[in-house]
Amino acid sequence: MTRHPNHDRSLEELENDRWPAPPADATRLIATAHALRRKPIGELTVEDMRLLIGQNEGLPHLLPPALEVLRQDPMAEGHMYEGDLLYAVLTRSPEIWSTSPELGRELRLIVSDLSDLAPHLEREAERFLAL
Repeated sequence: MTRHPNHDRSLEELENDRWPAPPADATRLIATAHALRRKPIGELTVEDMRLLIGQNEGLPHLLPPALEVLRQDPMAEGHMYEGDLLYAVLTRSPEIWSTSPELGRELRLIVSDLSDLAPHLEREAERFLAL
């Protein structure tokens, strides 16, 4: 896996957008997203990327390392289920793929080689391939 130079920087650093501390009554999801934005991208786990991508956070910076993981293991999983990172990536808005066509081509290659997917992943893969 080729290490991208931005892997040593956090989303806050890359986006030059430091979020204030989450409110005291923040949900666990919100508190976790706040904390993960401060963590260097190269230290994010599959679960961390799944969570942030699912919240549409830092997509230009997180999709490349997520695709690196998916190239090696398309069914990589965080804490939800096998293939949950793939699901998070596949279900992003079509606009992200039109603004980053090279990432879309890479995901298309990964997805087109898959078979015997769970029904929910198969639906999303078909939807993505039809874009």
